[in-house]
Amino acid sequence: MPLLLLKVVLTPLLIGGATLAARRWGPAVGGLIIALPLTSGPVLFFMSLDQGPAFASEAAVGSLLGLAAIAAFCVAYAAMDHRSGPGPSVVAGAAAFAAAGLVLHALLGLPLWALVVIVVAAVVGATLRVPRSGLRHGPLPRPSWDLPARMVVATCLVVGITALAPVVGPAWSGIIATFPVYLAVMTVFTHRHAGAAAADDVLRGLLAGLYGTAAFYVVVTLGLGAAGIAVTFCAAVALALGIEAASLRILRPGVAPEPL
Repeated sequence: MPLLLLKVVLTPLLIGGATLAARRWGPAVGGLIIALPLTSGPVLFFMSLDQGPAFASEAAVGSLLGLAAIAAFCVAYAAMDHRSGPGPSVVAGAAAFAAAGLVLHALLGLPLWALVVIVVAAVVGATLRVPRSGLRHGPLPRPSWDLPARMVVATCLVVGITALAPVVGPAWSGIIATFPVYLAVMTVFTHRHAGAAAADDVLRGLLAGLYGTAAFYVVVTLGLGAAGIAVTFCAAVALALGIEAASLRILRPGVAPEPL
């Protein structure tokens, strides 16, 4: 199968499956599921095929640091959402992500263990700053365009970022790939229909899921040069899903199931 065709088939299948799975639970678990590297994972995989394992390994380091920028997005959104609407809140979050990305790019020369410490500290700090609602959330209304739009946007991002990768370089490609498009969509939609407290639960769910995503990037960074593409990505996905499953057991008791 040609590589472009593989991108436009595999990516929407991943996003569609993850979205349908998220709809069985409330906002917090939805946030946890979208924490999975649903865009950046395919981006790194196709980079390893397009540009080689070394390029993808370096991009994975950028994506790892991008998780700290996502934490900045969450803090900025939560700081605004109880006094502003979803529009100003998501703009503040996007600005915080961009500012953090610029700062974090300068840290790429640090050892991998130091980058992991920075990311974990950022996620823990953000979790402490985002309020916990303690509410049980029922089903949220869903527009008919939501699922197709996510699949189209994800596919365009994967194709676009992998095409631009040789121009912007691996580090920036990795950071850009982590821009929280689905978090922004889900948080704004939840904020508008269920209020700021429910939006905060989406943010907290996502933050809880970033530990598994960080593990994914670490495995990709270390494994591509030693174990090959297939083994590395299988191991990274297995570890990320295992950590996500543990997080799901913690989050699930506090949320109500949402019918498909």
